[in-house]
Amino acid sequence: MSDLHGECPLCQSTGGLLVATGAHWRVIRAEDPAFPAFYRVVWTDHVAEFSSLSVSARAECMSVVCAIEQVLLRVLRPTKVNLAALGNVVPHLHWHVIARFDGDSHFPQPIWGEAKRHVDSAVAMLAVTLAELDREVAKAVGDLSLDD
Repeated sequence: MSDLHGECPLCQSTGGLLVATGAHWRVIRAEDPAFPAFYRVVWTDHVAEFSSLSVSARAECMSVVCAIEQVLLRVLRPTKVNLAALGNVVPHLHWHVIARFDGDSHFPQPIWGEAKRHVDSAVAMLAVTLAELDREVAKAVGDLSLDD
């Protein structure tokens, strides 16, 4: 990680299972058994707000977010893909890209809310294995880094 910043967990560690890296970002899969198709795009430099990035950096970041969303839609055919950049708990720029299914434990509520139902195996909702999904995501974002 570059530009280590105090106690920031996204500066101190990868933040999840590393799937792909670019010059300015990394894609990780959050290892959340309730939401197995939950990816994060983490900006490498410690910035808290999206508007702190240059116009070209914002375009690069959103290209990565969009590429992941498109993979999730194509491969998994979820009910919805949620995108979020909250940063209330970890003020380091990162985007959540989460495939949602109408049978998941929280649908239609946000994943951070109260569960609506018990689900024995959320991974069983996926049309492919997590390893296959990770490969598709890595392939989709592979050429999206801009040159410095």
